[in-house]
Amino acid sequence: MRRGARGRGGARARRGRRARSHPLCPFRFNTPKYRLVVRISNRDVTCQIAHATLAGDIILAAAYAHELPRYGLKVGLTNYAAVYCTGLLVARRALTKLGLADTYKGAEQATGEDYSVEEVEGAPRPFCVLLDTGLKRTSTGSRVFAALKGALDGGLDIPHGDKRFVGYDAEAKELDTETLEKYVLGGHIGEYMEELKEEDPEKYQTQFAEFVKAGVDSDDLEDLYRGVHAAIRADPGATPKARSKPAGAKRWKAAKLTYGERKDRLKARLAEVAA
Repeated sequence: MRRGARGRGGARARRGRRARSHPLCPFRFNTPKYRLVVRISNRDVTCQIAHATLAGDIILAAAYAHELPRYGLKVGLTNYAAVYCTGLLVARRALTKLGLADTYKGAEQATGEDYSVEEVEGAPRPFCVLLDTGLKRTSTGSRVFAALKGALDGGLDIPHGDKRFVGYDAEAKELDTETLEKYVLGGHIGEYMEELKEEDPEKYQTQFAEFVKAGVDSDDLEDLYRGVHAAIRADPGATPKARSKPAGAKRWKAAKLTYGERKDRLKARLAEVAA
């Protein structure tokens, strides 16, 4: 019995040692494993580069789709092309913060070709991150991989394959780069805009009301997105919002009365009851 107990205890200890020394453990040798966190909601896209600590995640850089109007994109902030722009923005912002923006510029022009950053001799190694999709289903063509493509073109080193990019043919086992480039530059949106304009003009005016209001036509999308990419590369830095002190401080709880005030209030109540 004693030998069995020692054996079980020894096995638990060995399992504990293996768990603590796992190569992906973020706390081993105090070497963080950075993640590219991509979250997509109905109205916004969030891309963050974070690493885990015992106290919680530390955010190195973050970019949001609601920042894209600053770069010239005011409509369609959650489509495939906009998610690509957000991934590109967080990549350039992180590399600028680390002082690697000039060393690793990424793909100068957005195309459907797969791009992987190469190490520059005599310079720091490329900044490596791992894609974190959360609970999002990683199906082929998902917008999560548009952010991945943008971060890759932005100069980050991310282990990946091309099987989940839009345009991948599972039977032929190859990526159609023209299809991917079309989605990155909003070509699929332009095709749908033209089709809807011909078949149902009323629905077109409703569904693309913001595009019509901004004067964006189907033929303008490629130039629009290329201009956004250029603007992001020119100035990826974040602009903090100006905070102002509120005019009047609001008080949600009643002010605490002093002993004398409580005594006077009690006397007033007693007098009211006696009357």
